[in-house]
Amino acid sequence: MAAGSTKARRDNGDGQRPLLDRELDHLPPEARWREWMHRVEATIFAASEPVGRETLAKIVGKSCSVDLLIDDIREELRGRPYDLVAVAGGWKHLTRPAYADAIRSAFGSAFGTAVGGNGHAKDLTQPDVLVLMCIAYFQPITRAELSSFFGKEVSRDLIGHLRGAKLIAAGPRSPTPGAPYTYVTTKEFLLEFGLDTLRDLPDFEALEDAGLLSKEKLLAGDIMPEFAARQEDVGDETSE
Repeated sequence: MAAGSTKARRDNGDGQRPLLDRELDHLPPEARWREWMHRVEATIFAASEPVGRETLAKIVGKSCSVDLLIDDIREELRGRPYDLVAVAGGWKHLTRPAYADAIRSAFGSAFGTAVGGNGHAKDLTQPDVLVLMCIAYFQPITRAELSSFFGKEVSRDLIGHLRGAKLIAAGPRSPTPGAPYTYVTTKEFLLEFGLDTLRDLPDFEALEDAGLLSKEKLLAGDIMPEFAARQEDVGDETSE
């Protein structure tokens, strides 16, 4: 597609980067669609973070549906060991879960998960997971509010661990006396757990029906009585 590539880039005359021919009107429809597919896949492949729809729209025609392009790319990747996955508000090339063991054997467990993320989730203790779960469902939330859920103070070290893993970040100040910081989940949290948005979290009512979580117990500070003991155990191990 030499002629196409020549026409696709033209100097704008002011020393800035060449303009990209998005419309590709000189190409027949099938070749135009194929070129758009290649552009989208190459851009996502080259990015270290999920690529959003607005970014991809800059490299294809105005009338082109990015979602349909993604669908066609994913169809071509069917049977391959990797896929384009909607995660953290964009798309990312991720290897399929079936190859997790092979990847870890090649690079070690520190390589991370097979479907994305930085591998921080594997380092979380059960108290970490419970606190992270509460932040995810009730954000923005203060450390004092988290402590009231568990009936024991949630330590600064635990919060620091989650922040160090980039799974949570400081949110807006609470309107309560003293205006303490709240905590919210991050884009890295979505990527780590393979979520596109927080709307993809398991339905709270479904978790209650499955007996995995009780909103009433959370609000009453009566969730997982053993949380306190486990948090103390983790603290003892850390101090040693």
